[in-house]
Amino acid sequence: MPVGMIALLIAAAAVYFGLAERALDRMRLTDRQVLVVLVLIAVASLVNFTVVPGPISLRVNLGGSVVPAAVAVWLLATADTAREKTRTIVGVVITAGFLYALARLMPAEPAQMFAEPTYLFGVTAGLVAYLAGRSRRGAFVAGVLGTVVQDLAQYLSLLYRGVPGSTWLGGAGAFDTTVLAGLVGVAVAEMVGEVREAWQGGPRNRGERL
Repeated sequence: MPVGMIALLIAAAAVYFGLAERALDRMRLTDRQVLVVLVLIAVASLVNFTVVPGPISLRVNLGGSVVPAAVAVWLLATADTAREKTRTIVGVVITAGFLYALARLMPAEPAQMFAEPTYLFGVTAGLVAYLAGRSRRGAFVAGVLGTVVQDLAQYLSLLYRGVPGSTWLGGAGAFDTTVLAGLVGVAVAEMVGEVREAWQGGPRNRGERL
């Protein structure tokens, strides 16, 4: 079984058995909503389509990019205040910029990298997204949309330079960088939140916003 599907099964089990209840509450998501999203990601990862054909092409995997991006946009749109939306949009820009710079610094051939590109960029995006978003929802949105924006920036770069190539959005399906970045961002935010509450002697009464 692919690693991506195993990760999705673990996430689904954590939701089903209530292990992710606090994180979901902070993100204002229900167990049912998350399970539906995970199933959609898994099923839709089987669907690929070409948006722009030709020597400089743009291809999309439905489950690896469109579904998580749609969830991220919805979370951003339902933020309580303009300040929360602005903070998260800034997080998206920071994450995308960091990933774009990282991609330019890394070797052109994946085999020359010291780690699998999907994991390297996914984990990096999740960490940067948390630092920029500062919350579970903010980290998820920044991680997912930041990755999508970076991929689109890479495609526009190819167009500008006239370099033949193919850009994939969610090319690795359910375990693409986009999905991984969102999961890592939320996981880091949850761990930091738990440590902070333990350090302060218990849960805070003031709820986390985005």
